Amino acid sequence: MSKITTAKNAVASIPSNATVASAGVIGWVTPDMVLKALGDRFAETAAPRDLTFYFPCGTGDAMGIKGMDHVAREGLMKRIVSGSYINPVDPQTGKRPELMRLIRENKIEAYSWPIGATMHWLREVARNSPGYMTRVGLGTYADPRHGGGKFTEKATEDLIRVIELDGEELLFYPSWPVDVAILRAATADEHGNLSWEDEPLTTSNIALALAAKASGGTVIAQVRRVVPVGSRPASQNRLPGVFVDQVVVDPDMMMTTNVPYDAAYFGGQQKDISTLSAPRFSADRIIANRIAPEVRKHELSIFGFGAATDVPLVMAENGAFANGGIYDYPGTTEHGAYGGIVMPGWQFSANINPDALLDGVTQFDAIDGGLCKFTALSFAEFDAEGVVNVSKFGAANPGAGGFIDIAQNAERLIFAGTFTTGGLKTDVVDGELVIEREGKVKKFVQQAASITYRVQEGVSSRSQQALIVKWSRKSGQLAKVYPELFGGIRDGET
Repeated sequence: MSKITTAKNAVASIPSNATVASAGVIGWVTPDMVLKALGDRFAETAAPRDLTFYFPCGTGDAMGIKGMDHVAREGLMKRIVSGSYINPVDPQTGKRPELMRLIRENKIEAYSWPIGATMHWLREVARNSPGYMTRVGLGTYADPRHGGGKFTEKATEDLIRVIELDGEELLFYPSWPVDVAILRAATADEHGNLSWEDEPLTTSNIALALAAKASGGTVIAQVRRVVPVGSRPASQNRLPGVFVDQVVVDPDMMMTTNVPYDAAYFGGQQKDISTLSAPRFSADRIIANRIAPEVRKHELSIFGFGAATDVPLVMAENGAFANGGIYDYPGTTEHGAYGGIVMPGWQFSANINPDALLDGVTQFDAIDGGLCKFTALSFAEFDAEGVVNVSKFGAANPGAGGFIDIAQNAERLIFAGTFTTGGLKTDVVDGELVIEREGKVKKFVQQAASITYRVQEGVSSRSQQALIVKWSRKSGQLAKVYPELFGGIRDGET
């Protein structure tokens, strides 16, 4: 019996009150056609109802590749657990994602976990263990004593607990069944064997499938093509067809936002890095210029979203990667691409000219194991107690993403950003950056709205080294405002 079906048929039997899990990284490997079909089914029939959605990472861009926003419907979505949320303004509609409205208006139960926990938790579900235990996230917003990852008042259940094992406090994430997993791969054969040969990320797709099957659930896979059985080496098939129930074919699916298809993202071809556009002259570019000298040879670096993402492009422009020099500076992102150059904006998370690709669950093994020695990360708030917040601020609820796992386990950390945001306007005059208008929102505050990382604790308890790189009018301004921060944190103001 053929496993090939339509998206409409694939979602037709999803029952009410089920847990539906899916994975994507912004636009990358997002099974958009199937998620849309589920949202359309509810719009047409008012069924299924009261689903719990589990997204290890923010899935879709909420614009051209809507992803999780397809299912952000009252009645359809009762609860969502996600490692991150997407919060852009759609340039065509001027609106933010519908999912953000549901969260801001307390229409659903919304939880945010660190991405490392969302991925590792799936492995525990897959092996029928009681749940996931970790040190990562203690003392942050994921800790029940600081909110337990609850993002709405309707979110009242404690999905994260503090436990003690041999005298040590740990965070414990109890497992529960996954009823439906919606995946995306590159290719399926007629038996449902899946490969990701022209996708630059695998993320948690394999773990999702195993978790669903261990729960007695269903696995739906969206792919670009179907090939005959036996037409590929078995080593290329990453997920056996015995774990796949239905296959939906979308030959026209976008690789990611604004990229229909580009083989340079998965190593199918090499792109001349000298043709890559250097970051434009801006506050972020100036910050990236200052971070670049901190990157050391032969030390694995991991770059976060924002100003830090521009660092490899700046290094490429400065010639650090010429004549094979790029291999002296190993780099990665939280989603498993190694080598090459991470790209900014909506292409973030995948690398041009990668050398190797890890799946998302294994990548967080590497991150939590402390193998990424150096990291450069952005921030939304930095407070007087050395608390960094990227997870919840103002009307934005993006969650932590991989920030907590990365920050708690690196040896050297850089936090990069401007003093203000929200309307900050700059210009270039005679080769210098000029602030024409400060942003409405100050990023250095007395108390952060959410605890994503405690810098002082990392410096004092884990012997981490921290550097703040920022752009402002006056050198030393931060040290004057918060002198108590500078016992173990270096100020790298540009």
